[in-house]
This record gives sequence, structure tokens and C-alpha cells, in this order.
Amino acid sequence: MDKPENPQFQDPANSSTDSEPLAKPEPAHGRFSRRAFLAQLGAAGVAATATPLAAAAQIETPETQDQAAAPGAVPVTLTVNGREYQLRIEPRVTLLDALRDRLQLFGTKKGCDHGQCGACTVHVNGRRVNSCLSFAVMHQGDRITTIEGLAQHGQLSVVQQAFVDHDGFQCGYCTPGQIMSASALLAEPIGPSDDEVRAAMSGNICRCGAYNNIVAAVQQARGNRNPSAV
Repeated sequence: MDKPENPQFQDPANSSTDSEPLAKPEPAHGRFSRRAFLAQLGAAGVAATATPLAAAAQIETPETQDQAAAPGAVPVTLTVNGREYQLRIEPRVTLLDALRDRLQLFGTKKGCDHGQCGACTVHVNGRRVNSCLSFAVMHQGDRITTIEGLAQHGQLSVVQQAFVDHDGFQCGYCTPGQIMSASALLAEPIGPSDDEVRAAMSGNICRCGAYNNIVAAVQQARGNRNPSAV
């Protein structure tokens, strides 16, 4: 039997008078091409990028966060660095998380989250406090100061300048807490010696080991050492 001239075999039962070639069979799981694959890949990338960007846009201000307050949230007024903030937060939110996540004051660092490293130190009514151990709802009516509130009119505080003069930091992660503790220490009844300063600052850990420089900075801020004695 001779082969048909048309290389694409046609079933005589389904042949048409126009002798149109049969359509190519589609893959079992549907038509798929390189162009379609790249298009889907690009769409997935855009979606993955857009999600975190949208989330970031929603947390820019306390007001936008309040719109999505969790069930059980209560109104809280915090006075931080002389400015009053109206928030709605859960009673279990720590002062540290309220400062960082709600007010975007990232100078206060989260280290151990157990009150052991001092990186989260802030001032509450002039006294140093580990903000990771304190609930935000406890501080309505209090004066809260963070590292962002120490410099005034573009001028570093005495302690900040002393840390610069004595190179009292290396990686810098613990530095905000160190400076906040040292600033409060100026008003505390601490003896004049370096050892007494070390004892008073023992709640602040420097994993880089810059303790000698930190003590020198504190002593300069207290008036017990001059900038040249590095």
C-alpha cells in the first residue's frame, strides 16, 4: 500500500474535504512554552517583591498601624523625647517593641530581650530602664527618652561627645544602651573611681570588649578625665 502524499496521516473517518493538517497534540498537562514560563516567573517575582513593600508601607506611621490593631488592643499615650504619641496596642507589648515597631525609633536596640545585656536601655522620668522588661501600657504619663532624644539642636550631649573623644565603641550595637546608662549615671551617687564606674555600668555588655574606652568616656563626662587622656 502506497503512503499518502501528506506526511501527516489523516484518519479517513475524520478527514475533511479541505485536507487541513491536524493540530499538534497539546501536552498532557496543557500548553506550555518558554515564553509562558518566563512570563509566569516574572509575575511571581513582582508579587514576591510587592508583598514586603506593601507591608512596609503599612507600618510607616503609628496611625496606619492603629487601623489594623490586634483584638484586645487598648489606647495608650506615650510621651517620647518630648513628643506625644497616641497608640492602640496590646497590653503585652513591651516598651522596647512599641518604640521600635510602632514609633520607628530604632536607636534603642533589641539584644538579649531578657534584661541581661542593656542594649535596650532608655530613660523613664530620668532613670535608666531596660525597655525589654517593661510593658508600654505602664508608662502613660511618664517622660521617656531614647538615644534619639539626647542631642539637642544638632549638638551632641556631653556623654555622646565623650564616647566620640575616647572611641567608646567598636561595632556600635551596644553603644546606645551604654550612652543611655552613662547619661543617667551622671545623676546617680557613684564614687569617683574607675572601678565604681565599672560596677555602675555592669548591666551593659560590650561584646567587642571596649570597656576601658567606655569607662574613660564616662569619667570625662563626669569631669574626672579630659579628652586627651584616651
